[in-house]
Parts: sequence; C-alpha cells; structure tokens
Amino acid sequence: MARKRHKAEEIVAKLRQVEVLTAQGKSAAEAIRSIEVHEALSRCPSTSAKGS
Repeated sequence: MARKRHKAEEIVAKLRQVEVLTAQGKSAAEAIRSIEVHEALSRCPSTSAKGS
C-alpha cells in the first residue's frame, strides 16, 4: 500500500492541533494519537523514516 503524502498545510494544521491539545493538559502521546499519527513517526526525522 502506498504511503499518503501530506501537504505542508495539513502538517502545519496537525502540529497546531497537537500544540492546542498539550496546552489543554493532554500528554504529547495522547495528543499525537488523537491526530492519527503513529507516535514513532513523530520522533523520526523524515530521512530516517525512509531507511537511509
């Protein structure tokens, strides 16, 4: 299955959403799960996620 490529605007919106959720008292892990991003991907730079 091909990976979905997100547009820059979508990424910024998701990051803002995480920022709001953490400001409301949610942990970073909870906020990341709520925007439907795998927690491991949130820690990896894009180059290491590609396996290089």
